[in-house]
Amino acid sequence: MVEPALFPALLSLLTVARTGSVGATARQRHRTSSAISQQIRRLETELGVKLLERAGRGVRLTHAGEAALPAIGELWSEAETLFARLAELSGRPVSTLRVAVSDYLGKALLVPVLRELLDEKVPVRFEIITTHSRDAVARVARGEVEFGVVTAGSPSGLDAEPLFAQSFAWVGPRRPRGRRESLLDRLSREPLLRLGADSHGRRLLEEALERRRLRPVSTIDVTSVSLLLAYVGSGIGVGLVPTLALADVAHSRITVEPSGIPVTSVTLVNRPAVRRIPAALRFSAALAAEGRRAGARVARLDRRFRLG
Repeated sequence: MVEPALFPALLSLLTVARTGSVGATARQRHRTSSAISQQIRRLETELGVKLLERAGRGVRLTHAGEAALPAIGELWSEAETLFARLAELSGRPVSTLRVAVSDYLGKALLVPVLRELLDEKVPVRFEIITTHSRDAVARVARGEVEFGVVTAGSPSGLDAEPLFAQSFAWVGPRRPRGRRESLLDRLSREPLLRLGADSHGRRLLEEALERRRLRPVSTIDVTSVSLLLAYVGSGIGVGLVPTLALADVAHSRITVEPSGIPVTSVTLVNRPAVRRIPAALRFSAALAAEGRRAGARVARLDRRFRLG
């Protein structure tokens, strides 16, 4: 027999996993920290398993807690689907969709989609998290967000819908005519621009450098593709970027060269239960249409820079 009183404790555990803090969970759930701790202790007592443990000044999930987290996230997805359906039947449907996306994909894909849904008065609220693709996939898998717009692969158990495909290119400042030196040769004296250590773009960059046995003279770590391109546009550094990110760059100020990296798919990932929510279906359909338009822009950029 399932004890209904334990359901709030499951939500508290899920929130602790997302925030990494009992205090932050208490603030989000409008409870005291002691009340959240008591909920989770009762859950542990009822189940006979330790779910949280101390980690420095905070807490973290035990192995048992980590193993249970996907099922707890799925349970809450099912509950959110149910409440969305009930709200729809009431005539006042409003859903909240949480989306994780990198900065340049957010600009190219999400901005027009959100504008479209707002103009159509679709009953939906959004919580957008800007992060790199590998983190976005992990957030979807943990149930922290409903959707991720990513260039990294998705683990089993998630739905994945390809939106468009794109290549990656080397990019650097345009130099005076007459100097016919490749961007990779410039790395012997110019800095390499690198995305975050856990990002998909960083992994591709390091693999490309390793294949060519290149060791840059210096490095500049950046938090986003947009910041990387801002450095290049200001005359500093060489970096690896996805083609779509070149759409809004002043092409007269940059040099673009093929990278030889295989074409990568940009994908919308989500947990299966999410697609039962009408607003989620409308969102994914709008994003798929915008993805087709982005694919056409990428094809034009490939021709312009001879990346194909």
